[in-house]
Amino acid sequence: MIRIVKLTFEPEHIAAFLAHFETVKEKINAFEGCQGMQLLQSKKEPNVVFTYSKWNSEDDLNNYRNSALFAAIWPKVKTWFSAKPEAWSTDCYFDGFEMRG
Repeated sequence: MIRIVKLTFEPEHIAAFLAHFETVKEKINAFEGCQGMQLLQSKKEPNVVFTYSKWNSEDDLNNYRNSALFAAIWPKVKTWFSAKPEAWSTDCYFDGFEMRG
């Protein structure tokens, strides 16, 4: 399962978010059931970022969302938003990256 989340920050808070992300990215990436994740930053609007993560199952994603790690990250990060986060849980229909690997 792939989870894509769009986060829009107040422009003055994007640097704080990126610095905070540096302190937690390896913990998120290593969370049980997470196959890996990326943080993508918009070239046009640098205060907009997307998380792209792969999970073994929706239960694994929900375990992360209900974890102490998430509880330690989310309350701080959400104070920096300028818009409500948007999230999509998807199945992969085609993976051209895997074909090249």
